[in-house]
Amino acid sequence: MSPDDLKALVRSVPDFPAPGVLFRDITTLISHGDGLRAAVGHLAERARGVEAIAGMEARGFIFGAAAAIELGVGFIPVRKPGKLPVPTIGVDYQLEYGTDRLEIDPGAIRPGQRIAIVDDLVATGGTALAATELLRMAGAIVEDALFVIDLPDLGGADRLRATGLSVDALMSFPGH
Repeated sequence: MSPDDLKALVRSVPDFPAPGVLFRDITTLISHGDGLRAAVGHLAERARGVEAIAGMEARGFIFGAAAAIELGVGFIPVRKPGKLPVPTIGVDYQLEYGTDRLEIDPGAIRPGQRIAIVDDLVATGGTALAATELLRMAGAIVEDALFVIDLPDLGGADRLRATGLSVDALMSFPGH
């Protein structure tokens, strides 16, 4: 399936999570077997040459782990606070309305390991920037950020590119 075919599988939900927002729901894409397989295949193809994939909790786990399996490389979970049973390193980052934190197990990363980040969607880019910073703190080389959906009007992909990351998305939607 082409990226245009995949785009047709994404459901648009008006006024969620707030009035005026048009939410892009990937549930309809991931519940479609051929669509999920194609999306993962496209992401894996764009990540060729990396030594691992990192995915951000939670939907980045779906696409990132599957792409890692497709490539035969490891998967690094970038977690919300308090989810890992070992000592972690973390980074706080700004959200539209507050702050959040991401953590990783630094022992899961080899110094100089080439890692691509994968997530379902890039909006403002805050989570992807935080994940990149965190992985680099652990010694990884992060040059690629891959997404299923880009919301270009929110500027996240451009924010990532401004830091030197190569950004690619399977599809984009206007608006929020």
